[in-house]
Amino acid sequence: MKFSIARSSLLDSLSVVTKALSSRTTLPILSGILLSAADGAVVLQATDLEISIRDSVPADVEQAGAVVVPGRLLSDVVRKMPDVAIHVESTSFDRISVSCRSEKAGVISFELRTLGADDFPRFPEVDPDLTVDIPTSLLGSMVRQVSKAVSRDEARPVLTGILLAIDEDEIRMVATDSYRLAVRVAHLEFPSKEKIEVVIPGKALEEVPKVAGASDNVTMGVSSNQVVFTSGMTTYVTRRIEGTFPNYKQLIPADGETRITVDKTELLEAAQRVSVMAQHNAPLRMKIADNALTLSAATQDVGEASEDLMIEASGNPLEIAFNHVFLLDGVGSTEDERLVFFATSPLKPGVFTAVDGVSYVYLIMPVRP
Repeated sequence: MKFSIARSSLLDSLSVVTKALSSRTTLPILSGILLSAADGAVVLQATDLEISIRDSVPADVEQAGAVVVPGRLLSDVVRKMPDVAIHVESTSFDRISVSCRSEKAGVISFELRTLGADDFPRFPEVDPDLTVDIPTSLLGSMVRQVSKAVSRDEARPVLTGILLAIDEDEIRMVATDSYRLAVRVAHLEFPSKEKIEVVIPGKALEEVPKVAGASDNVTMGVSSNQVVFTSGMTTYVTRRIEGTFPNYKQLIPADGETRITVDKTELLEAAQRVSVMAQHNAPLRMKIADNALTLSAATQDVGEASEDLMIEASGNPLEIAFNHVFLLDGVGSTEDERLVFFATSPLKPGVFTAVDGVSYVYLIMPVRP
């Protein structure tokens, strides 16, 4: 194998495919990137057996071939090299040379050990039953707004995923860890001809907008057990999570006996300040009365804090407490300037929503007094 490639192009591609590198020391080949050079391009592939990424980059290929190179090491090497053409060449059956010529430093050369390409897992070729185009910016925004509610508990695998549902021109993402629930709803410019409902691993879906980069759209394809995202010359494949996602709609109350409207930024900044005193799992308390919201937190032997905000309120006075991290996650994730909060009692869930009550919903279980 022998080729020359622009350093910036190679580095950009490496930044994409390294997201699929495995940290499993028992399978060393999964920490490598498969480099395949042929027909004026170099194809890079990586997989951790959960997700697989393939990217293609134009290159001046003098001799076709394929090897598996330590992924993070190659990325570090290329990142340290000057922004000039990089030459990659097999020097033996288990080594490659990565070099360049710099006007200031002269020849810079690294030699890396390699593994055989035949031992690398085959890239999953997905034949999707359904496909839809999603704007990359919208996908990234929606994932960011619900991902904090994804469960990290592998005992309930379906909760480690994000439900992605598309019905004509409506796209919906839902995540829950049983203590909070996040829902984001938006409209697609190009409606889907078929209904789509799939649970995608949360960690995998978070990477898709990063992999797509500056591309305007991502094409999502769904098959019986896999989901494939394509953008430009990049293909990203992940598994579907099997199981029934909770019926989240029945968990969200229609309204509450106490209801307020508040400036999102003011609430977030006040909660961040007061939360300094919510140490050792101490809750953040919200007291609503007389068109005022009082946030307070106290930790024994440490101190206490409180802050008042002017709000628009209706209904009964209420005092309710939440895990301060969960509250900050929910308030901080929305892109709306104003938020609505409603609840019925200190023992029932509190709900933050966008003013329209639909595009963003964040339900959070209270901390018992």
